[in-house]
Amino acid sequence: MGLAAMVAVAGITFTVLHIASSNLARPRIVARWGEQAFLGIHSLLSASLLTWLGIAYYLADPGEPLWDVGDGLWIAASVLTAFASVLLIGSLVKNPAAIPPAELPDQPPPALGVYCVTRHPMMWGIALWAISHILTYPFWPQVFLSASIGTLALAGSAFQDVKKRRALPVFWPVWQARTSFWPCWALLTGRARWGGWRPLPLLIAAVFWLAVTWVHIPLGNWPAGIWRWL
Repeated sequence: MGLAAMVAVAGITFTVLHIASSNLARPRIVARWGEQAFLGIHSLLSASLLTWLGIAYYLADPGEPLWDVGDGLWIAASVLTAFASVLLIGSLVKNPAAIPPAELPDQPPPALGVYCVTRHPMMWGIALWAISHILTYPFWPQVFLSASIGTLALAGSAFQDVKKRRALPVFWPVWQARTSFWPCWALLTGRARWGGWRPLPLLIAAVFWLAVTWVHIPLGNWPAGIWRWL
């Protein structure tokens, strides 16, 4: 088996087993051995599979690019990563749903900031970053790696909705009704309104985006973002 194919196998295995252990095996393991045992097993499994994926990717020959990458794709990827940075940083500020169940209000607050865009801003930020890498570095090992990370982020978010709806039968359905899984869908359908953006997180997101895109230059001699045109 070629190393590029090994990246695909490792990526699929990592994604499937991570989701299965988090959502299917967890109740049985917790019921039999406790929460700490599950966390230990899950962490060990994830670290082992992620190490396998990383080694396979590092050793794989990129081969020939799958398509030509011109300025159009670079602009699209730059916009995606800038938007992803806003979602990532914004998700760290305050998640109205990330409150201990005993402290949750009867009704969720309005979805503001990144949460008016999607109720899973961090995972969508990761997924958009993965998509941008596929667009601008179209080699099979990179496609397999990024697709695995993006799929895991979005599939994990979908399973989280299912678990939260069961655990929070009053709060979560209302929060789902005010937000959307897909970015901007709640805004387009009138279920959420634009607002609640704070200047400081947006500034931090801009600095984060500039720093992360710049670091491609010393690490891989591969200018990204606005640095490609400066």
